[in-house]
Amino acid sequence: MSLATNIVRRSGSSRYYVRQRVPVDLVATYGKAEIWRSLGTTDQREAKRLARSVLDELDREFEAKRTAGTFTEHDLQEAIWNRYVELTEADETSRRLGELSDAELDDVWQHLRREFGDYDLNAFRIFEYIRDRFEIEQRERPARLATLKAGVARGDLGAVERDIAAVAKERSAPIPKGSDLYRKLGHGLQRAELEALARAEERDAGDFTGSPRDSLIQPPKVRLVAPTGETIMSLFDTYAAENPENVRADTLNQSRMAVELFVDHVGARFPASSIGKPQVRTWKALLLKYPVKAAETKIFAGMALKDIVATNDALPPVQRKPAISPKTVNRYLAGLSAFVKWLVASGYLQTNPLTDMFISVDKAKGSKATFTTTELQSLFGSPLFGSCQSDEKMHLPGNHKIRDHRYWLPLVMLWSGARPAEIAQLLVADVREQHGTWIMHVTEEGDDEKSTKTKGSMRVVPIHSELTRLGFVEFVKAQAAKGEKRLFPEAERNSRGQMAAKFSRDFGRYLDRVDIKDGRGLSLYSFRHGFIDALRRAEFLDDQFAMIIGHAKHTTTGRYGHIPEGMLRQRVEMVEAVSFPGLDLSHLYPDKTS
Repeated sequence: MSLATNIVRRSGSSRYYVRQRVPVDLVATYGKAEIWRSLGTTDQREAKRLARSVLDELDREFEAKRTAGTFTEHDLQEAIWNRYVELTEADETSRRLGELSDAELDDVWQHLRREFGDYDLNAFRIFEYIRDRFEIEQRERPARLATLKAGVARGDLGAVERDIAAVAKERSAPIPKGSDLYRKLGHGLQRAELEALARAEERDAGDFTGSPRDSLIQPPKVRLVAPTGETIMSLFDTYAAENPENVRADTLNQSRMAVELFVDHVGARFPASSIGKPQVRTWKALLLKYPVKAAETKIFAGMALKDIVATNDALPPVQRKPAISPKTVNRYLAGLSAFVKWLVASGYLQTNPLTDMFISVDKAKGSKATFTTTELQSLFGSPLFGSCQSDEKMHLPGNHKIRDHRYWLPLVMLWSGARPAEIAQLLVADVREQHGTWIMHVTEEGDDEKSTKTKGSMRVVPIHSELTRLGFVEFVKAQAAKGEKRLFPEAERNSRGQMAAKFSRDFGRYLDRVDIKDGRGLSLYSFRHGFIDALRRAEFLDDQFAMIIGHAKHTTTGRYGHIPEGMLRQRVEMVEAVSFPGLDLSHLYPDKTS
C-alpha cells in the first residue's frame, strides 16, 4: 500500500521501494517511464528515513543524464581556445627549459638504455628528438603550417582528426564524423594551431608579446552553470509535481514542451536563477521564425532550435515552411511564464522576465472559418457519413460504416457548438432527459479523466431536435444498453492528455481528401464558429448565449446539471433557433440508412 508519494510496497514483497517517475525528456534515455529502487527494509519508519536520500540520488542521476554527452557552443569555443593555449604553453615551456647540458643528455640516454636496451632504435630516436627538438620543430613547422593552411582552404580536416577525437573523449560527447559539429570543431582546431604556430615564429624572432589575430581564437565567456538539482528542467519537475495552480495534465505538458524548447535555446546546464529578459528576448525572436510542425519534419531531425530556424531560412522559398503564428508563439511564452511565476514565488528569481513580452494579437483577425451550406452538404454526403472503404480510407466509398465519435462529433458540434474534447469525453449518463427535454451535460463530474477548458465551460445544453431526428438519442440509449460508461469509448486522449486530438487532426486531412478545403482554414472548430454565427443570425446577443457555448461564469448549475424548468425552456428556444438554411440531412435519418 502507498505510504507516501514515492514509497510503496511491491505486490508479493514485504520490502519497501521508492517509485519515481522518469522525467518526460529522459524517458527515451531510460526506456521506461518509472524507476523502482529497493530501500532494503520492511520497516515503515526506516523506509521513510532512507527514501529522501534515494530520491536525491535519483535527482542527481537525472541531471547527469541530461548533461552527459552534450556539446554546447560554449564547449566548442572552450575546446578551440584550450587547444591554442595548450600549444603555446608547450612551446613556451620548451623554450624556458632550454637546451640540455651534456650531463643531462647522458642521464637521459642511460634511462632510455635501461628502458629499451642498448641497441634499440626507438630509444635512439627518442634521444635524438630530445637532443635536437628545437631544430626538428623549426624544420617541421613550415610543412605543418602548409598542411593546415591547405586544409582550412579546402575544408579538409585530416590533419586534426586525432585532435577532434581527443576532445570528444575528454568531454564524453559524441561528435559524429561529417556532422556540422565535427566540421565546426575541426575548422576551429585548425585555426587554433595556425595561431599557435604564428606565436612560435614570433618567439623565434624574440617577440613574446603576440596574441591571436583570428577573431575565432578567443577565451570563452564565463559560463553560467546551475548547481546540482537547480537546472531549469530539474526545477520544472518539482513545479509539475507541486502543480500550484492545479492545472490539467495537458496544460502541464504544454508548459513542459515550452520549457524544453527554451532549454534547447539556453542550454541544459543554464541555471534557472539566471533566466532574464535577454534570454527570453532572443528565444522569442527565434520562435517568431520557428517553422510549423518542425518536430515532424525529417530535415530538422536532431537539430537545435537556432539550427532549425537557420536551415528553414536557407531553403528555397517554395520549400520553406511557414512560421508558427503569433498566437502559437504566445502559447509558448505562456507555458514558460507559468513556470517562471513559480520560480519567482519559490525565490529563484526576483521578477518574471516574461512580463510585457507577449505579442499583441488582434483576435478579430483569428481563424474563424465556417462551412458554407454547399460545403456542409458535400461533407455530410461524403463516405464518412455514409459508407466508406475502411477506418484508414474514410474518404473512399465502400461498404464499411463508421458510427463512433468520428461520425457523431461533427454532427453534435454542428447543432450544439460544443468543443470536440467536451463531446468526446461525455459519459452515457451525461446525456439524459430533464423536464421532458433531452440535454447534454458538459461537466468534469463522474470521471477523474474528464476536464473542461474552464470552470465556466461546465454547462447544460439542450439536444437540438435535428440531432434527435439523426438518431443521436437512440445512439445514447444503445450505448447504455450495452453497459458502456463512456458515450464514445473509442475516443482516446493523446500523450498530452488532449481528448479527440487525433480525430481533430485527421478530420482536417479528411476535408482535404474529399476536396472540401485546400490547405489551412476549415476544421472541427468551424462547426463551433458556425453555431455561434447561427445564434447571432437568430438575433441573440453574445451575452445571452454565453452559457450555451461555455463562455459564462462558473455556476453550480453547470457543475451538477440541475437546471430549473423555466431556464431550460429558454435554452431550448435558443438552441432550436439555430438553423442552416438550405442544408438537408434527411438522408442521414435512421430510417434512410438502415
